[in-house]
Amino acid sequence: WLSTAGWVGVDLFFVLSGYLIGNQVFACWAQGQAISLPACYARRALRTWPVCWLVLAAFFVFPTAMGGKTPPPLWAFLSFTQNYQLQPGTAFSHAWSLCIEEQFYAVFPLIVLAAWAVRRVLKRRYADQAHQVRRIGLGLAWGLMALLLTVGITARTLLWGHYGLEAGDAVRGYYPHIYYATLCRFDEFLPGLVVALLKNFYPVQWQRVHRSGLGFFSVGVLACAAMLYGVLQHYYVDGYGYGFWMTALGYSLVAWAFAMLVASALAPRSPWHWLRVPGAHHLALWSYSIYLIHKPLAFYIHGRAGMGSLGPGLELAAVALGSVALGALLYYAVELPFMRVRDRWFPALVSQAA
Repeated sequence: WLSTAGWVGVDLFFVLSGYLIGNQVFACWAQGQAISLPACYARRALRTWPVCWLVLAAFFVFPTAMGGKTPPPLWAFLSFTQNYQLQPGTAFSHAWSLCIEEQFYAVFPLIVLAAWAVRRVLKRRYADQAHQVRRIGLGLAWGLMALLLTVGITARTLLWGHYGLEAGDAVRGYYPHIYYATLCRFDEFLPGLVVALLKNFYPVQWQRVHRSGLGFFSVGVLACAAMLYGVLQHYYVDGYGYGFWMTALGYSLVAWAFAMLVASALAPRSPWHWLRVPGAHHLALWSYSIYLIHKPLAFYIHGRAGMGSLGPGLELAAVALGSVALGALLYYAVELPFMRVRDRWFPALVSQAA
């Protein structure tokens, strides 16, 4: 079941990314401060690019050891457009999700700055109607997110008709045109943005979330369980192809289910606040490097280190332990030094007061 449903971890990754950047940007806005676009991009680059490019260099310098079929051209990786019509099994193909995240981080601040400019114009023109201007702005934000959600669902619905069924071997195009496609996965950042929006602009509603931490947690667990069942039973059906509803709506629903858990984790009465998993803190710190290195390490252990005959259980354990060890090494040797540079040169996103 892990190999069938493990991909939903990407949805959680997108939800968390939406919340983390949304919370930073919306917190600045709520305090009357505009973000600095150069600082925003520089902080992001110093956080994700160094270790990514180190692993990328290893793929091009040691292609046989790192595994996978011929990768896309180097410029596609450097521009984070590798996911465009990406074929499964190519070298470093798992970085497709990082590409979509980088695209989101590139576009989202631009949208926010455009909204900030409109806000300033409206505040000057309607200085005596500040509350109404705020309501209009928030209404437009909700409308834009609803539009993006609709676009994602519509795109997957239309593309499923071309690439969703086994008939005519159409499913060969499912991953390049749907699973890896920015347009089909962009809406999974929205639930995280919604959580951030509620936290920073709707204090009354957010207090209700705080008081209902256990309820949000319970609903989130049930929603995730329901979506897990849907993924296991209906995502792909042998002899038929990819399920229509799981393709059209499933990606979005999985993301919204995870958003319930994220919202509950921010509430003091949630079980997340008393549940402690030993080592989870360090795994979270090392997770980005683990994500980058786990696939080539798995290829190496299976095919070149002579461990493929150990059996799936021992091989999985070797990959897991090796990924954690290498992830920790990359974090302390590469990620952490660049994050210190980031915090020294670009300590905040803020550029000016309103």
